[in-house]
Amino acid sequence: MDSRERVLTVLSGGIPDRVPLDDSYWETTVERWRREGLPQGVSPHDHFGTNEIVCIGGDYTMQFPERVLEEGEALRHYWDSDGALRRDLHVAEGWTSQWLDFTIKGPDDWLQHRHRMAFNDTRIPVSVPEIYRRARAAGRFVCYSAHACFHPTWLRIGMENMLMLMLDDPDFIYELFAAHAQLVIDIYEGMRRLGIEFDGARLADDLGYRVAPLISPKLYRELVYPHHKRLCDHFAGHGLRTILHSDGNIAPLIPHFLDAGFVALNPLEVKAGLDIRALAEQYGDRLVFHGNMDVRKLSGTREEIEEEIAGKLSAVKETGRYIYHSDHSVPNSVSFENYAFAIELIRRYGRYD
Repeated sequence: MDSRERVLTVLSGGIPDRVPLDDSYWETTVERWRREGLPQGVSPHDHFGTNEIVCIGGDYTMQFPERVLEEGEALRHYWDSDGALRRDLHVAEGWTSQWLDFTIKGPDDWLQHRHRMAFNDTRIPVSVPEIYRRARAAGRFVCYSAHACFHPTWLRIGMENMLMLMLDDPDFIYELFAAHAQLVIDIYEGMRRLGIEFDGARLADDLGYRVAPLISPKLYRELVYPHHKRLCDHFAGHGLRTILHSDGNIAPLIPHFLDAGFVALNPLEVKAGLDIRALAEQYGDRLVFHGNMDVRKLSGTREEIEEEIAGKLSAVKETGRYIYHSDHSVPNSVSFENYAFAIELIRRYGRYD
Protein backbone atom coordinates (compact mmCIF):
# COMPACT_ATOMS: atom_id res chain seq x y z
CA MET A 1 0.00 0.00 0.00
CA ASP A 2 1.07 3.59 -0.53
CA SER A 3 0.22 6.25 2.05
CA ARG A 4 -3.01 7.25 0.34
CA GLU A 5 -4.32 3.69 0.24
CA ARG A 6 -3.17 3.06 3.82
CA VAL A 7 -4.96 6.08 5.36
CA LEU A 8 -8.08 5.60 3.23
CA THR A 9 -8.27 1.99 4.40
CA VAL A 10 -8.04 2.99 8.07
CA LEU A 11 -10.63 5.78 7.77
CA SER A 12 -12.95 3.35 5.98
CA GLY A 13 -12.76 0.82 8.82
CA GLY A 14 -10.51 -1.64 7.00
CA ILE A 15 -7.21 -3.30 7.87
CA PRO A 16 -4.09 -1.73 6.28
CA ASP A 17 -0.67 -3.30 5.86
CA ARG A 18 0.60 -1.25 8.79
CA VAL A 19 -0.32 1.68 11.02
CA PRO A 20 -0.06 5.00 9.11
CA LEU A 21 2.43 7.56 10.41
CA ASP A 22 1.61 11.22 11.04
CA ASP A 23 2.97 13.71 13.58
CA SER A 24 3.81 17.34 14.34
CA TYR A 25 6.83 18.93 16.00
CA TRP A 26 7.79 22.03 17.92
CA GLU A 27 10.19 24.32 16.10
CA THR A 28 12.57 24.06 19.05
CA THR A 29 12.39 20.25 18.83
CA VAL A 30 13.61 20.34 15.25
CA GLU A 31 16.41 22.70 16.31
CA ARG A 32 17.48 20.24 19.00
CA TRP A 33 17.35 17.29 16.61
CA ARG A 34 19.58 19.10 14.12
CA ARG A 35 22.24 19.09 16.83
CA GLU A 36 21.62 15.40 17.58
CA GLY A 37 21.65 13.87 14.11
CA LEU A 38 18.74 15.07 11.98
CA PRO A 39 20.35 15.92 8.62
CA GLN A 40 20.39 19.54 7.56
CA GLY A 41 17.79 20.30 4.90
CA VAL A 42 15.68 17.24 5.74
CA SER A 43 12.43 17.65 7.66
CA PRO A 44 11.61 15.23 10.49
CA HIS A 45 8.51 14.24 8.50
CA ASP A 46 10.64 13.10 5.58
CA HIS A 47 13.34 11.56 7.78
CA PHE A 48 10.93 9.47 9.88
CA GLY A 49 8.21 8.93 7.28
CA THR A 50 5.59 10.80 9.31
CA ASN A 51 4.44 12.56 6.16
CA GLU A 52 1.73 10.14 5.03
CA ILE A 53 -0.97 12.81 5.42
CA VAL A 54 -0.43 16.07 3.53
CA CYS A 55 -2.72 18.86 4.72
CA ILE A 56 -3.62 21.72 2.37
CA GLY A 57 -5.47 24.77 3.66
CA GLY A 58 -6.20 28.40 2.86
CA ASP A 59 -6.57 31.78 4.51
CA TYR A 60 -9.78 31.90 6.55
CA THR A 61 -8.91 35.05 8.52
CA MET A 62 -10.87 38.28 8.18
CA GLN A 63 -7.95 39.66 6.15
CA PHE A 64 -7.51 42.83 8.15
CA PRO A 65 -4.23 44.56 7.21
CA GLU A 66 -1.61 43.49 9.74
CA ARG A 67 -0.14 46.42 11.72
CA VAL A 68 3.08 45.92 13.65
CA LEU A 69 3.46 48.18 16.70
CA GLU A 70 6.69 46.77 18.09
CA GLU A 71 9.01 43.99 16.95
CA GLY A 72 12.20 42.48 18.31
CA GLU A 73 13.96 39.15 18.72
CA ALA A 74 11.81 38.14 21.71
CA LEU A 75 8.62 40.17 21.25
CA ARG A 76 6.14 41.06 18.57
CA HIS A 77 3.25 43.46 19.33
CA TYR A 78 0.76 43.85 16.47
CA TRP A 79 -2.79 43.85 15.16
CA ASP A 80 -3.32 40.58 13.30
CA SER A 81 -5.35 39.64 10.23
CA ASP A 82 -8.41 38.83 12.37
CA GLY A 83 -8.40 42.32 13.87
CA ALA A 84 -6.96 41.19 17.21
CA LEU A 85 -4.25 43.04 19.12
CA ARG A 86 -1.61 40.46 20.08
CA ARG A 87 1.66 40.27 21.91
CA ASP A 88 3.79 37.29 20.87
CA LEU A 89 6.63 36.41 23.24
CA HIS A 90 9.58 34.15 22.54
CA VAL A 91 10.14 31.69 25.38
CA ALA A 92 12.25 28.54 25.72
CA GLU A 93 9.54 26.41 24.08
CA GLY A 94 9.12 28.78 21.13
CA TRP A 95 6.61 31.57 20.51
CA THR A 96 3.54 32.06 22.69
CA SER A 97 0.74 34.57 22.14
CA GLN A 98 -1.38 36.88 24.28
CA TRP A 99 -4.61 38.37 22.93
CA LEU A 100 -5.09 41.91 24.29
CA ASP A 101 -7.92 43.56 22.36
CA PHE A 102 -10.34 42.91 19.50
CA THR A 103 -11.86 44.87 16.64
CA ILE A 104 -14.99 42.71 16.76
CA LYS A 105 -16.57 43.11 20.18
CA GLY A 106 -20.27 42.79 19.40
CA PRO A 107 -22.98 42.76 16.69
CA ASP A 108 -22.37 46.36 15.55
CA ASP A 109 -18.68 45.70 14.89
CA TRP A 110 -19.59 42.49 13.09
CA LEU A 111 -22.07 44.27 10.81
CA GLN A 112 -19.37 46.75 9.87
CA HIS A 113 -16.76 44.11 9.03
CA ARG A 114 -18.56 40.88 8.09
CA HIS A 115 -17.87 41.52 4.39
CA ARG A 116 -14.31 40.49 5.23
CA MET A 117 -15.46 36.87 5.49
CA ALA A 118 -16.21 36.70 1.76
CA PHE A 119 -14.20 34.35 -0.45
CA ASN A 120 -11.64 35.73 -2.87
CA ASP A 121 -8.83 34.12 -4.83
CA THR A 122 -6.12 35.42 -2.49
CA ARG A 123 -7.39 33.00 0.17
CA ILE A 124 -5.79 30.14 -1.75
CA PRO A 125 -1.98 30.22 -1.49
CA VAL A 126 -0.16 30.21 -4.82
CA SER A 127 1.87 27.23 -3.57
CA VAL A 128 -1.20 24.94 -3.35
CA PRO A 129 -1.04 23.41 -6.88
CA GLU A 130 2.64 22.49 -6.47
CA ILE A 131 2.12 21.06 -2.97
CA TYR A 132 -0.74 19.01 -4.36
CA ARG A 133 1.28 17.81 -7.35
CA ARG A 134 4.15 16.63 -5.15
CA ALA A 135 1.82 14.92 -2.70
CA ARG A 136 0.07 13.04 -5.47
CA ALA A 137 3.38 12.03 -7.07
CA ALA A 138 4.54 10.65 -3.71
CA GLY A 139 1.32 8.70 -3.13
CA ARG A 140 0.32 10.72 -0.05
CA PHE A 141 -3.15 11.09 1.47
CA VAL A 142 -4.20 14.65 0.57
CA CYS A 143 -6.31 16.28 3.25
CA TYR A 144 -8.24 19.55 3.12
CA SER A 145 -7.40 21.34 6.37
CA ALA A 146 -9.11 24.19 8.20
CA HIS A 147 -10.26 25.31 11.61
CA ALA A 148 -13.98 24.76 11.98
CA CYS A 149 -15.84 27.54 13.84
CA PHE A 150 -15.39 27.60 17.64
CA HIS A 151 -11.64 28.19 17.82
CA PRO A 152 -11.29 30.84 15.08
CA THR A 153 -14.24 32.78 16.48
CA TRP A 154 -12.64 33.19 19.91
CA LEU A 155 -9.47 34.35 18.16
CA ARG A 156 -11.56 37.17 16.65
CA ILE A 157 -13.60 38.26 19.67
CA GLY A 158 -11.82 36.78 22.70
CA MET A 159 -12.53 33.51 24.48
CA GLU A 160 -14.11 35.00 27.59
CA ASN A 161 -16.26 37.31 25.49
CA MET A 162 -17.35 34.46 23.21
CA LEU A 163 -18.23 32.13 26.07
CA MET A 164 -20.34 34.84 27.71
CA LEU A 165 -22.05 35.68 24.43
CA MET A 166 -22.87 32.01 23.84
CA LEU A 167 -25.20 32.40 26.83
CA ASP A 168 -26.21 36.06 26.50
CA ASP A 169 -26.53 36.42 22.70
CA PRO A 170 -26.47 32.93 21.15
CA ASP A 171 -27.96 34.14 17.86
CA PHE A 172 -24.97 36.44 17.32
CA ILE A 173 -22.48 33.65 18.03
CA TYR A 174 -24.43 31.27 15.79
CA GLU A 175 -24.10 33.80 12.96
CA LEU A 176 -20.34 34.10 13.50
CA PHE A 177 -19.96 30.31 13.46
CA ALA A 178 -22.11 30.03 10.32
CA ALA A 179 -20.10 32.68 8.47
CA HIS A 180 -16.86 30.90 9.23
CA ALA A 181 -18.22 27.51 8.20
CA GLN A 182 -19.34 29.02 4.90
CA LEU A 183 -15.86 30.40 4.26
CA VAL A 184 -14.32 26.97 4.97
CA ILE A 185 -16.64 25.51 2.32
CA ASP A 186 -15.93 28.34 -0.13
CA ILE A 187 -12.16 27.86 0.12
CA TYR A 188 -12.57 24.11 -0.34
CA GLU A 189 -14.69 24.66 -3.46
CA GLY A 190 -12.19 27.21 -4.75
CA MET A 191 -9.43 24.61 -4.51
CA ARG A 192 -11.59 22.04 -6.28
CA ARG A 193 -12.02 24.49 -9.16
CA LEU A 194 -8.22 24.48 -9.45
CA GLY A 195 -8.29 20.73 -9.94
CA ILE A 196 -7.37 19.74 -6.37
CA GLU A 197 -8.95 16.40 -5.51
CA PHE A 198 -8.89 15.68 -1.80
CA ASP A 199 -8.90 12.28 -0.11
CA GLY A 200 -10.29 13.52 3.20
CA ALA A 201 -10.78 16.55 5.43
CA ARG A 202 -9.30 17.58 8.78
CA LEU A 203 -11.03 20.21 10.88
CA ALA A 204 -9.46 21.71 13.99
CA ASP A 205 -11.59 23.14 16.81
CA ASP A 206 -10.07 23.25 20.28
CA LEU A 207 -13.02 22.52 22.55
CA GLY A 208 -11.34 21.14 25.64
CA TYR A 209 -9.00 22.03 28.44
CA ARG A 210 -7.16 19.77 30.86
CA VAL A 211 -10.09 18.21 32.75
CA ALA A 212 -13.24 18.81 30.67
CA PRO A 213 -14.70 20.46 27.58
CA LEU A 214 -14.83 24.25 27.50
CA ILE A 215 -18.60 24.11 26.99
CA SER A 216 -21.35 21.70 27.99
CA PRO A 217 -22.62 19.01 25.62
CA LYS A 218 -25.94 20.92 25.55
CA LEU A 219 -24.28 24.14 24.42
CA TYR A 220 -22.17 22.24 21.91
CA ARG A 221 -25.29 20.65 20.46
CA GLU A 222 -27.11 23.97 20.17
CA LEU A 223 -24.40 26.24 18.80
CA VAL A 224 -21.42 24.30 17.46
CA TYR A 225 -22.83 20.98 16.29
CA PRO A 226 -24.95 22.42 13.43
CA HIS A 227 -21.85 23.88 11.78
CA HIS A 228 -19.71 20.81 12.39
CA LYS A 229 -22.41 18.68 10.84
CA ARG A 230 -22.81 21.04 7.90
CA LEU A 231 -19.09 20.80 7.16
CA CYS A 232 -18.93 17.01 7.59
CA ASP A 233 -22.00 16.61 5.38
CA HIS A 234 -20.49 18.82 2.68
CA PHE A 235 -17.28 16.82 2.57
CA ALA A 236 -19.18 13.52 2.75
CA GLY A 237 -21.10 14.67 -0.31
CA HIS A 238 -17.79 14.45 -2.17
CA GLY A 239 -16.89 11.09 -0.67
CA LEU A 240 -14.55 12.45 2.00
CA ARG A 241 -14.30 11.37 5.64
CA THR A 242 -13.49 14.04 8.21
CA ILE A 243 -11.00 14.01 11.09
CA LEU A 244 -11.52 16.33 14.06
CA HIS A 245 -8.54 17.81 15.92
CA SER A 246 -9.35 19.11 19.38
CA ASP A 247 -7.02 19.69 22.29
CA GLY A 248 -7.96 18.81 25.85
CA ASN A 249 -10.41 16.42 27.43
CA ILE A 250 -13.34 16.25 25.03
CA ALA A 251 -14.63 12.82 26.16
CA PRO A 252 -18.20 14.01 26.98
CA LEU A 253 -18.53 15.43 23.46
CA ILE A 254 -17.46 12.31 21.55
CA PRO A 255 -21.00 10.94 20.99
CA HIS A 256 -21.96 14.31 19.52
CA PHE A 257 -18.86 14.38 17.31
CA LEU A 258 -19.91 11.01 15.91
CA ASP A 259 -23.42 12.33 15.26
CA ALA A 260 -21.94 15.31 13.43
CA GLY A 261 -20.12 12.95 11.07
CA PHE A 262 -16.53 12.90 12.29
CA VAL A 263 -14.86 9.51 11.84
CA ALA A 264 -11.55 10.15 13.63
CA LEU A 265 -10.26 12.16 16.60
CA ASN A 266 -6.84 13.74 17.05
CA PRO A 267 -4.65 14.20 19.12
CA LEU A 268 -6.33 12.59 22.18
CA GLU A 269 -4.16 14.19 24.86
CA VAL A 270 -3.00 11.82 27.56
CA LYS A 271 -2.24 14.68 29.94
CA ALA A 272 -5.90 15.68 29.64
CA GLY A 273 -7.02 12.26 30.84
CA LEU A 274 -7.69 10.48 27.54
CA ASP A 275 -6.57 6.90 26.91
CA ILE A 276 -7.39 5.00 23.74
CA ARG A 277 -7.48 1.73 25.66
CA ALA A 278 -10.57 2.96 27.52
CA LEU A 279 -12.02 4.82 24.55
CA ALA A 280 -11.69 1.72 22.36
CA GLU A 281 -14.04 -0.16 24.66
CA GLN A 282 -16.74 2.46 24.00
CA TYR A 283 -16.09 3.54 20.45
CA GLY A 284 -13.73 0.99 18.92
CA ASP A 285 -16.18 0.01 16.19
CA ARG A 286 -17.10 3.60 15.21
CA LEU A 287 -14.06 5.81 15.71
CA VAL A 288 -10.53 6.02 14.33
CA PHE A 289 -8.01 6.99 17.00
CA HIS A 290 -5.39 9.39 15.66
CA GLY A 291 -2.78 10.00 18.34
CA ASN A 292 -2.62 9.43 22.12
CA MET A 293 1.07 8.46 22.32
CA ASP A 294 2.20 10.24 25.49
CA VAL A 295 5.07 12.63 24.69
CA ARG A 296 6.10 12.49 28.36
CA LYS A 297 6.83 8.78 27.90
CA LEU A 298 8.75 9.56 24.70
CA SER A 299 11.01 11.68 26.90
CA GLY A 300 11.64 8.74 29.24
CA THR A 301 13.51 5.45 29.11
CA ARG A 302 13.37 2.92 26.31
CA GLU A 303 11.33 0.66 28.56
CA GLU A 304 8.76 3.42 29.11
CA ILE A 305 8.57 4.15 25.39
CA GLU A 306 8.04 0.50 24.50
CA GLU A 307 5.43 0.02 27.20
CA GLU A 308 3.48 3.03 25.92
CA ILE A 309 3.56 2.03 22.26
CA ALA A 310 3.11 -1.73 22.61
CA GLY A 311 0.35 -1.40 25.18
CA LYS A 312 -1.72 1.06 23.24
CA LEU A 313 -1.25 -0.56 19.84
CA SER A 314 -2.38 -3.91 21.26
CA ALA A 315 -5.66 -2.30 22.35
CA VAL A 316 -6.56 -0.70 19.00
CA LYS A 317 -4.61 -2.54 16.34
CA GLU A 318 -7.07 -5.42 15.94
CA THR A 319 -9.76 -3.19 14.41
CA GLY A 320 -7.29 -1.31 12.18
CA ARG A 321 -8.68 1.98 13.46
CA TYR A 322 -5.46 3.69 14.45
CA ILE A 323 -3.16 6.34 12.95
CA TYR A 324 0.08 7.08 14.80
CA HIS A 325 0.46 10.59 16.22
CA SER A 326 1.85 12.00 19.44
CA ASP A 327 -0.77 13.13 21.94
CA HIS A 328 -0.37 16.68 20.66
CA SER A 329 2.98 17.62 19.15
CA VAL A 330 6.51 16.52 19.98
CA PRO A 331 8.21 18.89 22.47
CA ASN A 332 11.89 19.63 22.77
CA SER A 333 12.15 17.34 25.81
CA VAL A 334 12.16 14.36 23.40
CA SER A 335 15.60 13.47 22.10
CA PHE A 336 16.29 12.54 18.49
CA GLU A 337 17.43 9.09 19.65
CA ASN A 338 14.25 8.47 21.67
CA TYR A 339 11.99 9.53 18.83
CA ALA A 340 13.83 7.34 16.33
CA PHE A 341 13.33 4.41 18.72
CA ALA A 342 9.61 5.23 19.04
CA ILE A 343 9.12 5.22 15.26
CA GLU A 344 11.05 1.95 15.02
CA LEU A 345 8.60 0.45 17.55
CA ILE A 346 5.56 1.79 15.72
CA ARG A 347 6.78 0.16 12.55
CA ARG A 348 7.49 -3.11 14.39
CA TYR A 349 4.31 -3.40 16.45
CA GLY A 350 2.13 -1.67 13.88
CA ARG A 351 2.41 -4.25 11.09
CA TYR A 352 -0.59 -6.36 10.09
CA ASP A 353 1.14 -8.82 7.74
